[in-house]
Amino acid sequence: MGNFKFGVSFREIGSRDAWIAKCRRAEELGYDVITVPDHLGTGRFAPFPVLAMAAAVTERPRLGTLVSNVPFYNLALFAREASSTALLLDGRLDLGLGAGHMKAEFDAAGLPWHKASERIAYLEQSLGHLRKHFEDEGIDHPRVLIAGNSDGVLKLAAEHADVVGFGGLRQQPGKPPGTFKLDNAEAMDERVRFFRSHTGRDPEYNMLVQHVEVTDDREKAAEAWHELTERSAVADARELLDAPQLLLGTVEEIAGQLEARRERYGFSYITVFEPMLETFAPVLKELQRPTEASPRAGGFATRTPESRQ
Repeated sequence: MGNFKFGVSFREIGSRDAWIAKCRRAEELGYDVITVPDHLGTGRFAPFPVLAMAAAVTERPRLGTLVSNVPFYNLALFAREASSTALLLDGRLDLGLGAGHMKAEFDAAGLPWHKASERIAYLEQSLGHLRKHFEDEGIDHPRVLIAGNSDGVLKLAAEHADVVGFGGLRQQPGKPPGTFKLDNAEAMDERVRFFRSHTGRDPEYNMLVQHVEVTDDREKAAEAWHELTERSAVADARELLDAPQLLLGTVEEIAGQLEARRERYGFSYITVFEPMLETFAPVLKELQRPTEASPRAGGFATRTPESRQ
């Protein structure tokens, strides 16, 4: 199995000084990748200038979009933005791409909301624009992450992505676009099998974790999360204990869960959201620490002194 890599996704930047402090804190805690989303609305921000500032105030982490909402953009202008950012980041850009899933954002921008197959086709078209633009400008092409849960997006990732992003969320039938349910462990097995059946390549597997809770009572934490969010969309909160999108337990248990899920699914690149930045940091350190292999609650202990990139 490959080494672990850890990322944090920031959904807010606050002030200039706050953003600088967040980026430096993520680097200090040992995160390997700092990412930002691409959404519209109050408090939202343009991702590429934010990444350029992050590059100016950090030295080690890679920086990327998780993910760029490609159907928002004219492809020629998007390629210009991405290549300019790649040049400023000097090889540290991870370009995350997605097909969009929030109809309300398209409505707010006055953009047409196309059916999923058309948005995915536009995403595929963007890859050619990006490749040609980077070649024409003489800029090294960044690593590309393609994220999604549908057959169409996973097939595209299987052919083109350096990193495939699994979120484990799918549209709830009969609900407004952007209303998701959480896949359980078996559904995630199926999605990973589907992806692997369509690729002969060996990309990196990213899991976007929805919630981290360090606790001595995993069952209680699962029940509380089940009650608070419609995203669980499962009849029994016990299903959440094995869902790879959630990390619940002691630091040692969560480390074991990640090792077990790396073995089961191949998830070696783990991203958490900003509210879990500090909560997850002890787990990151635990997986960074060389130890003798020994059984853990909730997973396998398979780490070696080279267990992180």
